[in-house]
Amino acid sequence: MSKDDDFQSILENGISFGRGGGPKSTDDKVKTKAKKKKYITGAHGSGSARQKAKYREQRANRHKK
Repeated sequence: MSKDDDFQSILENGISFGRGGGPKSTDDKVKTKAKKKKYITGAHGSGSARQKAKYREQRANRHKK
């Protein structure tokens, strides 16, 4: 290929940097540990997580009668 062919190909198709830019999945996957049930409930053993779970529970029950 000559430089003109390469340039024309880039103009027509764009530049690809090697990442597999396939279609994005629409799955509802948990991507952070903070959103997993064990971490929300404080069941995984961390004192910090248990304390945060306690605060979350208190906040959730704050306006319930």
